[in-house]
Formats: sequence, structure tokens, C-alpha cells
Amino acid sequence: MGHFENWVVQLRRGWLELCVLNALAAGERYGYDLVQTLAAMPGLDITEGTIYPLLSRLRMQGLVATRLEESPEGPARKYYALTPPGRKALALMNDHVELLVRQTRRLRHEGGSR
Repeated sequence: MGHFENWVVQLRRGWLELCVLNALAAGERYGYDLVQTLAAMPGLDITEGTIYPLLSRLRMQGLVATRLEESPEGPARKYYALTPPGRKALALMNDHVELLVRQTRRLRHEGGSR
């Protein structure tokens, strides 16, 4: 794996968590709905095999809560929603990303000099 590909893999790990939390910010969603939404975003390369372990980890960390609901179209669906600590973490994460983007743009425009 080349340098760029390795960098993309590392960046995507944290970015995917941020995207999942942002997708849940407007309200609860079931897992497959999250997979479809995130898979449609170029660059994320998300699969069910990636999202469900991430959702489980976020639940264990107390950032998301789950509930089961019967579905008329098949098996029961597990819905995921942000918890109050999840909302707080999301706000901090979004603020930090915006700071990093601003600083990176500044460096690009200034050429890294002061």
C-alpha cells in the first residue's frame, strides 16, 4: 500500500465515526439506512461489515442508544440515536474538524510561513 492509500485509510477511520454521529444528529435511524446513506458518499467506502462494529463501539462508549422495532417488511430493525453524551462529543468533534480545516487552509495560503 502506497503512502497516499495508507493515509486515506487512517483518515477515514475517525472521519467515518464523525459521519455516523452527524447522520444521527437529526434523529434516530436504523443500521441499513445508515449504510445506504454513508455508502452514497464518495470517499467513505463504507460497508455493512464496517458500520455495525462501529455502531456497537459507539453504543458501548455511551454515545448512541439502540431500540428494536418490528418491521412490516421483515425482521425487527435496530434503531440508533445519539445520547446526550453523544451530542456533546459530536459538537466537540465538529468544532475540532472545523478548526483543523481552517488551519490547514491557512497553511496552504501562507505556504506554511508566518
